[in-house]
Amino acid sequence: MKRRGQSIRTRLARALGQASLFLGLAVACAVWVALKVELDELLDDSLQSTAEVLRLLLPARDADALHTLEGRFAWQVVSAGGRVLQRSAEAPVQAWQAQAAPGMRHVPGWHVYGVALPPPTDSAGAMLYVGQAQAARREAQAEVALSTVLAALVVGWPAHLWLRRRLDAELAPLQRLSARLSRHEPLAPPGGALGPPERAELAPVHAAIDDLARRLAERVMHERAFSAHAAHALRTPLAGIDAQLALALREAPPVMQPRLQRARDAAARLQRVVAALLALFRTAEAPRREPVDVAAMLGRLPVEGLAVQAPPGITVDADPDLLAAALLNLLDNTLRHGGHHVCVSLSGPGTLRLHDDGPGLPGERRLALQEALAQQAYTGHTGLGLMLADLIARKHGGQIMLPEVANGFAVEMRLG
Repeated sequence: MKRRGQSIRTRLARALGQASLFLGLAVACAVWVALKVELDELLDDSLQSTAEVLRLLLPARDADALHTLEGRFAWQVVSAGGRVLQRSAEAPVQAWQAQAAPGMRHVPGWHVYGVALPPPTDSAGAMLYVGQAQAARREAQAEVALSTVLAALVVGWPAHLWLRRRLDAELAPLQRLSARLSRHEPLAPPGGALGPPERAELAPVHAAIDDLARRLAERVMHERAFSAHAAHALRTPLAGIDAQLALALREAPPVMQPRLQRARDAAARLQRVVAALLALFRTAEAPRREPVDVAAMLGRLPVEGLAVQAPPGITVDADPDLLAAALLNLLDNTLRHGGHHVCVSLSGPGTLRLHDDGPGLPGERRLALQEALAQQAYTGHTGLGLMLADLIARKHGGQIMLPEVANGFAVEMRLG
């Protein structure tokens, strides 16, 4: 089986989802980078402000104020010699800076701001260092990043759903066009026009389909006219040939009679093909259905050398002329392929079954022939008789089926 291509809806929806995800992440990353810079500046400003406040509070020994600040930052008072004079509980025992280093600094695991303490202090030249752990800064940045991504999803997901709805709405005309095409009859009056398009982009498609329908109608009309004319033109001389062969057969010496009989049989087969063409191309309208007594019809068909058995009373609803032409061709096929006896029965509602005693076909050949009939790929696969029978069955809304049988060959003609 051929693999079906992906639908436009699936491809566009996938592309839309990928684009939405990419753009959402890109916007989130851009916003996070901008917020990270602003957050770093804000934290540095907070660190510096806290250091200035502590610089004023330490000499006053305001315990409550110091405790409040210690909850957010760690601090150390370091002497000029690098000894820690005072520190908060979170601050390390070792000095962040052994030598005086005012301003913002990065030390392992910490972000530190240093400022000189004003006199009087416990040690001249002492420095106050206020620090914030790098882990705390990264945690704050992670919270900002998570909030940014969540905000992007909250905004992007409804937008994605809205775009999907718009996509479905814009693709709906294609689905309706497909439904119209499934019911479209380009050969039916009044001209088989598809109708106005729902979107401007579909106008070329409608125009191409209408042009194709017009060319198809012209071609079918010409083929029908040619086939009908050819069949009418052939019927009269074929009848004359058969009459002359019948006369010659009676007057010819015995040694010539087998050849003349074969010529007459060939002419009879040709007449049956012509009759089928006449019936098939008699009109472009639907078949003229009526109840047909199959056994009575078979008794009137001129098929010599073949025993046809049909139980009385089986009827089908079909066009008598078309059904007769189809049965003539199927019986002629049986005769030409070595069959001598055919059983005709009703295998289902509106389904005639012909089972002969001929050599039949191998399984693979039968399946290949059935596939060709199903796809109407007649050229190179089926004979003219089977093709005409299938065309007549399809004109009735059915088709020819080739069921598997143990012996011989069977054909089922479904008439809709």
